Amino acid sequence: MSTTKTIQSALISVFSKEGLEPIVRQLNSQNVTLYSTGGTEDFIKNLGIPVIPVEDVTSYPSILGGRVKTLHPKVFGGILNRQDNESDVQQMQEFNIPQIDLVIVDLYPFEKTVASGADEADIIEKIDIGGISLIRAAAKNFKDTVIVASVEQYSFLLDMITEQNGGTTLEDRKLLATKAFHVSSHYDTAIFNYFNTDETIYKQSIANGQALRYGENPHQKGFFFGDFDAMFDKVHGKELSYNNLLDVDAAVNLINEFKNDGPTFAILKHNNACGLATRTTVNEAYLTALACDPTSAFGGVLISNTKIDVATAVEINKLFCEVVIAPEFDKEASAILQEKKNRIILVQNEVELPQKLVRTCLNGILVQERNNITDTKEALRTVTINTPSEQEIQDLIFASKICKNTKSNTIVFAKNGTLLASGTGQTSRVDALLQAIEKAKNFGFDLHGASMASDAFFPFPDCVEIAKKAGITAVIQPGGSIKDELSINYCNENKVAMVFTGTRHFKH
Repeated sequence: MSTTKTIQSALISVFSKEGLEPIVRQLNSQNVTLYSTGGTEDFIKNLGIPVIPVEDVTSYPSILGGRVKTLHPKVFGGILNRQDNESDVQQMQEFNIPQIDLVIVDLYPFEKTVASGADEADIIEKIDIGGISLIRAAAKNFKDTVIVASVEQYSFLLDMITEQNGGTTLEDRKLLATKAFHVSSHYDTAIFNYFNTDETIYKQSIANGQALRYGENPHQKGFFFGDFDAMFDKVHGKELSYNNLLDVDAAVNLINEFKNDGPTFAILKHNNACGLATRTTVNEAYLTALACDPTSAFGGVLISNTKIDVATAVEINKLFCEVVIAPEFDKEASAILQEKKNRIILVQNEVELPQKLVRTCLNGILVQERNNITDTKEALRTVTINTPSEQEIQDLIFASKICKNTKSNTIVFAKNGTLLASGTGQTSRVDALLQAIEKAKNFGFDLHGASMASDAFFPFPDCVEIAKKAGITAVIQPGGSIKDELSINYCNENKVAMVFTGTRHFKH
């Protein structure tokens, strides 16, 4: 039997009528018999096009407030019959079942209804039964039946039936079936996640993905699955790469820690902050952040927690950087930054980030809750005789916010709302500390009177001893080591203030 088939009949039952009219008119011009239900039937009639009510086929009305319309053997027989199966052909004739070559259906807007904050009764009514059944039936029988399961496929269908005079190839039908199963599986995942309370079961479906130029390296393929356009308005620049996206993610997570603080500017490289400062103006914050490590800032990702003005844009324009992010840009500031052809400029929108973090691991995945704890003044417990001053408390919390968003093992030095240096991703805490000290010296920073943050406890007093000799006067750490007293005793003997938070901030 030929794998190319001509559409002679179609069942159309959709929630949204947008974009449907040209398809209906094209099908009518090709003498396709149309079947429909309810509002879609009225829509087709109002176009002056003949349509057969499904009720006339089934001899059964729509019942239960429209909950049952198409669930009938004569409908599903017309969709699921195998045209090369002699028994199926005989039963179609025996029970007077009309052939259905094309099914156009979309589903009740379940996700939109949930997102709108509707009550449970409204949400339950948006769980489609007939529509999902029609999709699965037609997709299963793609050898004989065409399925269009989403408004997004209307243009493809219209082009196909116009260019091929109502004909469809097996490849066409299989492609549309694949898209249909994507629609149905995504829909069922959304429904499951609405009901699910068992955290040991994880399902996710992201409908909008895009291919990237490449992955982490040019020989790797890369893809992004998510709604980037909801998070950002891309004002200018080249397409973002895999590594750009990772840096942007790190930048957003970091700047969110300073969301309610004064003007704060951060510069990141390879997912870690190389410069960060809070000041009275965004321009001052940027210049101070840049001075933290102007070498690493080259080619970095820049982010502000407030509007970027003209003065700041002029300074940024002197630096080669990949991405600039802010909640807002002055019009002239944006124009200045766009002088560099490839520089990516993003306006960050208020979007709730996922509360579950996912990464591949071995032959599966790891899922964890987002680290939503930010150390605050109220959470600090002073464990030494010396108590930190108000300025030291501010610097300790400032350093802790950076530490939380830096690769472990990490040590962070801060002073007067400025990142002085950090040791990142080291295999020992002492190595991280020594790296931070060396980096501070290289850029001429005086560590005397500075504060130090550690992402985890000190198993021995060596870190506080090295830090004290470098000039550190206040330390913040989670505590919890069986040898905490050794570090506390050293601090007491050497007039160093130390506070415990009770919260570890590993970032692997």
